[in-house]
Parts: sequence; structure tokens; C-alpha cells
Amino acid sequence: MVVLWRLSSLLVALALVLVPRTHGWSKEGHVLTCRIAQGLLEPEAAAAVENLLPDYANGDLSSLCVWPDQIRHWYKYRWTSPLHFIDTPDNACSYEYSSKLKSQQSFGDCHDTNGVKDMCVAGAIQNFTSQLVHYREGTSGRRYNMTEALLFLSHFMGDIHQPMHVGFTSDEGGNTISVRWFRHKSNLHHVWDREIILTALADYYEKNLDSLQEDLVGNFTDGIWFDDVASWEECDDLLTCSNKYANESINLACKWGYKGVEPGQTLADEYFGSRMPIVMKRIAQGGVRLAMVLNLVFGDSQHGFAAAS
Repeated sequence: MVVLWRLSSLLVALALVLVPRTHGWSKEGHVLTCRIAQGLLEPEAAAAVENLLPDYANGDLSSLCVWPDQIRHWYKYRWTSPLHFIDTPDNACSYEYSSKLKSQQSFGDCHDTNGVKDMCVAGAIQNFTSQLVHYREGTSGRRYNMTEALLFLSHFMGDIHQPMHVGFTSDEGGNTISVRWFRHKSNLHHVWDREIILTALADYYEKNLDSLQEDLVGNFTDGIWFDDVASWEECDDLLTCSNKYANESINLACKWGYKGVEPGQTLADEYFGSRMPIVMKRIAQGGVRLAMVLNLVFGDSQHGFAAAS
């Protein structure tokens, strides 16, 4: 068992080393989510995360938070491609569908195109969270690759907070809705994945990601989101709370993502100014919630895991 664990760890390390260090899509959003989360970790969770990261990460979780995007088309990891999103019915913005969501209809029943249950971002968060519970068993008793589980969970917590990752099946979460972002071609999904963040960085932060992170952290530590943090962290069962995050995202996709957008339209100042606060808040929420999960999984009290463990 120890030999298998070491071999699996070696394969992960090789995969991470060989991945080209290019700017993957949504790199900035994932980096911010993981930086925020790591800054909120309690000592025991911080030590566990550092222990699971490969040496060349230098203890920096954010340096590997885009890894699941980079390897999703590798043969070994093709099965993970559906885990980055949820296929949501096209009537999701209707009153009837939103009423079902409010009555606790679960995204946990999501499935891929072959009907395999839980093959979506909400199911993935549940799965990798439950795997990390076994971290305390030690290397000899582990049934899962803990490093992979940590990286997948950290990445998918970012994905589920991006509203267009829970977008409509028919337009692939906005990927097939071509638009212009100011003067260049883009699509609606990419606008939410990266364009809004890059524009904010250029316009307000001199392209300095550290400055943007400082503002986001300030907003929830003693700023405009301070009173909201307790509600962000509310979670009765860590294995089902991802459904709530998905529900939030589809509601935001309906209200702010798709609304008023037509194929071929130019999206500029009005769209950017009204949607940027949504994007920034979702990044902050993802970071706070990822920290909450890791603190509970790696801490003294494993809240809500009786069934999983």
C-alpha cells in the first residue's frame, strides 16, 4: 500500500512538472481563491496542506490551483472534464425552476452525458472532500491520493462559484455565445472566467494581483462584506453544501450573466461596471468557503462526516 501511494505521488509530481507553465483560462480567479483560502487556514490545516503539496510548490497552494485545468485533457484525467461544471436546463431562469431550487432540489443528482451520477462540479466537491477525511489515517491506510484530492477540491471550489460554470447546457455555459469584450472577440463564458478580472486588474490595480487580493481580503475582514462572512460559512453538512453554492451561481447567471446579452453584442463599460462586483464577491466567497472546508477536514472536529468516514 505504501509503495502504491509513493508511485501515485510520483505520477502526480511528474504531471505537475511536465505541465507547460502557460496562463490557463481563469488562472487569476483560481489563484486568488486559493491565496485567500490559505491565508485563512488554522495551524493544523495549514500544516496538512503544506505536507500534501509537492516540495517545488514551496508551500504555496495557489501555485497549483490551475493544475486540474491543465491536465483535464490528458488521457489519464479525461474523466475529470465533466467535473468542472454543471449542465443546467435552459429553463433554469424560469419562476418554476427557481422555485424548485428554493425548495431544496439538489444539484447532487447531476450527471454527465452518459448518465453517471455526481459527475459535475457539485458532486466532485463532495467526493474530494470525503476523500480528504481519510488524511488522518496515515499513508499506510490511505485509499486515495491526498495531493490530487486537495488540488481538485481547491480548483472546483473556484469553479462552482463562477456563475457560468453552472450555465445552460445548450450554450455550454456561455461558451457558444460569441460577444465582443470592448474591442476584441470573446465569448460570454470567457468574459466571466477572465475578461472581467483582467480588465479590473488593468483599470484599478496596475495589473498587480497582490493589490487586488489585498482589497478582496479587506472587504470581508473589515469592509463591505464583513457582516456577510458568517452566512458564507454556514454549512450544516460539508458533503451537501456545494449544492447551495451551485444554486447561488445559477441564480447569478440568470440575473447578471445572461440577462440582456445577445450573440454578437459588444459588452463594455456598463456590463463591466455592474458585473465586476459580482465576480469579485464570488472569488472571495470561494476562498472563505474553501478555508472553512479545509479547516474542518484537517482540524480537530470533522463536522458532518459520520456517513462519509
